[in-house]
Amino acid sequence: MTLHKRIRPFNTKETYPEQNLDNDLCQAVVAKGTMVFLRGQVSQDLDSRESLHASDAALQTEKAMQNIDMLLKEAGANLECICRIVVYLTDIRYREAVYQEMGKWLKGVFPCSTGLVVPALARPEWVVEIEVTAVIPDE
Repeated sequence: MTLHKRIRPFNTKETYPEQNLDNDLCQAVVAKGTMVFLRGQVSQDLDSRESLHASDAALQTEKAMQNIDMLLKEAGANLECICRIVVYLTDIRYREAVYQEMGKWLKGVFPCSTGLVVPALARPEWVVEIEVTAVIPDE
C-alpha cells in the first residue's frame, strides 16, 4: 500500500552526474491526500534538468516560482494553498530582488516565511532555492 503520492520521482545520479550520488527522491510528496511538501525549487527545467539564469537572482526566483506553481497544480493544489515557505540565498544582497519577484506570485497568500543565507546550494550557479509546504483544502 502506498501511503503518499510521489510527484516527479528521480534519482540523484541522473540529476547530479558529476557527483557520486545514488538517492531516490521526488519533487513533491502529497501526504494523506492533503499535505504537500515540495523539494526546494531552483532555477532548473524539471524535464531537462538544465540550470537556467546563472547567477541572476530575480530570474532564478521567477523560474523557481514557476516550478512551485506547476508542482502544486500537479499535486492538486495551487499557490493559495501555501502555508510555509523557506527561502535560501547565497548572498544577502539578493534578498530584495528575490522577495520582490516572490511577492508577485504570493500576493494575498500570506504564508509563514523564513529566509536563510547559506554558503552555497547544490550547484554553484544557483543563488536562490525556495521550499514550500502547502495544505490542500477539504472540498
